[in-house]
Amino acid sequence: MSVIALGLNHTTAPLDLRGRVAFAPEQLAVALHGFRERVRSAQQPEAALLSTCNRTELYFAAEPGRAGDLVHPAIDWLAAQGSLSGERMRDHTYVLADRDAARHAFRVASGLDSMVLGEPQILGQMKEAVRHAESAGTLGSTLHQLFQRSFSVAKEVRSSTEIGSHSISMAAAAVRLAAQLFEDLSKIRVLFVGAGEMVELVATHFAARRPQALAVANRTLERGEKLAGRFGAQALRLAELPTVLHEYDVVVSCTASSLPIIGLGAVERALKARRHRPMFMVDLAVPRDIEPEVGQLSDVYLYTVDDLAAAVQTAGEKRQAAVEQAEAIVDAGVQSFAHWLDQRAAVPLIQALNRQADDWRSAEMARARRLLARGEDVEHVLDVLARGLTQKLLHGALAELHSTEGAHREQLAQTVSRLFLRQTTRLPEGDER
Repeated sequence: MSVIALGLNHTTAPLDLRGRVAFAPEQLAVALHGFRERVRSAQQPEAALLSTCNRTELYFAAEPGRAGDLVHPAIDWLAAQGSLSGERMRDHTYVLADRDAARHAFRVASGLDSMVLGEPQILGQMKEAVRHAESAGTLGSTLHQLFQRSFSVAKEVRSSTEIGSHSISMAAAAVRLAAQLFEDLSKIRVLFVGAGEMVELVATHFAARRPQALAVANRTLERGEKLAGRFGAQALRLAELPTVLHEYDVVVSCTASSLPIIGLGAVERALKARRHRPMFMVDLAVPRDIEPEVGQLSDVYLYTVDDLAAAVQTAGEKRQAAVEQAEAIVDAGVQSFAHWLDQRAAVPLIQALNRQADDWRSAEMARARRLLARGEDVEHVLDVLARGLTQKLLHGALAELHSTEGAHREQLAQTVSRLFLRQTTRLPEGDER
């Protein structure tokens, strides 16, 4: 099987384009079936889809000749999800095969390909993508191996290197930027929109600074209340946003909405009610939760995931040493996976050889039974059986040797020698293994 990784990320595509091809978790199974429908064939490819705020990646596996043929249809399918032209999608898409695909998956899982070096959220997101592919019935044994090895590599990277200790999360960066705007974070009011993992992480960082008030607005009140209860926050319905927005100095939003939920008009009204006291807003969603035009308001400091990237980059010799260690672990993982793929490639040949050997054995056993039924001596029958099997085994190799000449014959002779003239250890009589 051949493995392909195809996608776009924060280094190849702008935020708005990434937003157009982003998938919410509940959309993944339908999307995977849609991909298979687009490339319908006798042998359906294995497939998994990873979609985060920084990347959308399609992983698929098929027979080597077939996999390459699926690349252009896959790009066109992904482009169609965002109502984009295939040409525009190709301008922002990377396509990696086999070893390169494995290396990419391992680096993504380890946080080496993230906007924030070593960030831990991506590993959980990859595991969720695998669960959805498995539930959809599109995962398959090859992609299962790829991702399980990705998780193992990521675990080793995090336990054996200092990658994680050199990462500053988006959440920490958001708090640090808010502290630059407001002199005392204990006097601010913070509103979180959404109740997912990213919002929970940011809320944890802000709660540690003991702000004056915290609130969680979510479409499902029950889930919002659950998160709010952890931080002693107020739970709100999403529909209440327009009437309470002006009460909050900091707004952090990350939902799975396909359209902005905080518009320019709502923020303008909030600023008027605040008498133009500044608002700090962080939009961690892809697609965006906050209309981009909000960032043009003079009293609003709006940051997107891409804006936060510059605030979380770190440097130094220790960081570089950790990266080199991590890359070495990734290299070892790629070698192991490539070896596994090579072994898998030989499986059809091994199966064919076993079937051929079974046919020979059945034919010679049938012949031996006929001889025994005619009253032939057992020793003679065993000799005929052994000769028949060895002749069938050697016939193909001997025929090839007789029909070839020159350099090819010499190369073939060396191969035949390795296969049939190996030194074998003689076992003591009666010792069977």
